[in-house]
Amino acid sequence: MKMEFKIKTNNIDQIKAASEQAVRIGLEMCGLQAEGYAIDICPVGATGRLRGSITHGVIQEELTAFIGTNVKYAAYVEFGTSRMKPQPYLKPAVNNHQQEYKDIFQYCLENA
Repeated sequence: MKMEFKIKTNNIDQIKAASEQAVRIGLEMCGLQAEGYAIDICPVGATGRLRGSITHGVIQEELTAFIGTNVKYAAYVEFGTSRMKPQPYLKPAVNNHQQEYKDIFQYCLENA
């Protein structure tokens, strides 16, 4: 007697959930890494206020990670003024590590 079995399973919901979780983890990891790079290269004044204010966040709905600060003079340091040359710390923290961020996402997706 010969028996055949066919099992049909739709795992699309589980795959979607695992992928979304991997992206959320990747965003958080990239944001944290970029924050660290920005802190490392941020110029330090007398108080260290600017460096101490750098943080990161993730906007899940937009699939976006960001780094920044709420210190009012931060843009003057990053972009310079007519009297002060730029001392970028946010843009290089993101742009100089693109491959690393890609690798983080690849790792997260492969291990979801």
